[in-house]
Amino acid sequence: MPDPTPAFAGPSKADDGPRTRDLRLGKPTLYQLSYVREEAESISDWRGLIGLLTRFLGVKRMVSPLPLAVGVAVIALVALLIYGVNSSGPSRTLDSQLARGEKPAAPKLQLTSLRDGQPKSLTDYRGKVVLLNVWASWCGPCRTESPLLERWHRKMQPLGGTVLGVDTLDIKGDALGFIAKHKLTYPQLNDREGTSIKKLGTAQYPESFLVDKQGRITALQRGPVDDTWMRQHVLPLLGPSS
Repeated sequence: MPDPTPAFAGPSKADDGPRTRDLRLGKPTLYQLSYVREEAESISDWRGLIGLLTRFLGVKRMVSPLPLAVGVAVIALVALLIYGVNSSGPSRTLDSQLARGEKPAAPKLQLTSLRDGQPKSLTDYRGKVVLLNVWASWCGPCRTESPLLERWHRKMQPLGGTVLGVDTLDIKGDALGFIAKHKLTYPQLNDREGTSIKKLGTAQYPESFLVDKQGRITALQRGPVDDTWMRQHVLPLLGPSS
């Protein structure tokens, strides 16, 4: 006779890789749904839903009305979660345009200076090559990436370029402490609520967007940049003919 007690195995652990997941939820609830979402995103048909259901219930067959009712409820919740993930996911319009060889105009981001709160905009840097880097002090890959960004900022500055940091979903004191600890000298803006960077399709940190002197996005990186990426994409824009 089967054990009537449901054996809940729990969702499998999500592999976040080198990037931070679910930033749309904000710092306090950053990881709460990432494990369940990983399961939901892998489901391609109703048999997959049933398979997930049986893992949650710990049974292979539902023969009594109560497990059946529970099963229907779980299926409905999972379907709703799938819909939410698909309908509220970050925009990848920029990615598609770049893949087609286009150079889309950078969105008009209305931000503030991280230090004094004065209004700032990405258009204030028109005429420069800008590597716009979205980051947060609690982001591990951002800490690893910051020395490379500072090194490249010093290389770009005399050639008409700059790294431009955008701190978001963060505490100002923590962000300023991060900048001081890593001795970062490039300008830093703030998008505390994460509203402006939605125009970039940003959902995970760090992410970088390369903007040429005409204000067009020529490359982006959904994750940390490295020297190879910088040499390939940034250096050509810094030449006299760029």
